[in-house]
Amino acid sequence: MNLIVDIGNTSTKLAVFDGKTRISQARINGLSCEELEKELSGIKVQRAIVSSVKEIPPFIYALFLSNIPFVHILSHKSRLPFNIEYDTPETLGSDRIAAVAGAFSMFTGEEVLVIDAGTALTYDFLSGGVYKGGNISPGLTMRFKALNKFTDRLPLISITEKFTNPGQNTTDAILAGVITGVTYEINEYIRTFENKHVEFKLVLTGGDGELLKDKINYQIAYMPDIVVDGLNYILEYNAK
Repeated sequence: MNLIVDIGNTSTKLAVFDGKTRISQARINGLSCEELEKELSGIKVQRAIVSSVKEIPPFIYALFLSNIPFVHILSHKSRLPFNIEYDTPETLGSDRIAAVAGAFSMFTGEEVLVIDAGTALTYDFLSGGVYKGGNISPGLTMRFKALNKFTDRLPLISITEKFTNPGQNTTDAILAGVITGVTYEINEYIRTFENKHVEFKLVLTGGDGELLKDKINYQIAYMPDIVVDGLNYILEYNAK
């Protein structure tokens, strides 16, 4: 069995694969050694991969290295089936590498624009067997928090799909401004990208992808699990 651990900014995804088949998946908001042991109870793991956008907790090294025969920590030094054209590969987030790997495994040889709507909103471009780079901007929650933090009177708003547009009150004005603004950004980004690339696949993922997928004016594949699928693909690739 393969164990996938994807440590994000707000939560951790765990997935278990039997070869290329995902057999279970869980999301943990507070990762601890006890919680991890509970999730893995009764599962015999032969291989594991850990991807993290922040420092990996020490207990993961202790738990994995003593119990799992093959453990891979994803980084820019990992062996990948595609080349990376990025001036500072050491600063490239492992979640972005994993998403591109997932896109590569599904659309090998094609051009793919991967949009990840998470804590940050990222755009990553894969052309055939080459990762060409990408862009980063604030995600929905980050924008809500920024409006609250850098003003005296604007409240911190939780994401919801129901709001008036234009806003008829301050809450709706913030919701309409942020969600509509992100939607405009994504659609315009795709439109501009389309001017230079005739045939390409569009992939949307990330925690806010469910909210945004029906607001995009282009045919886009919503793949919420492309990161864990990509991590399993990288694990299989490195374990050969």
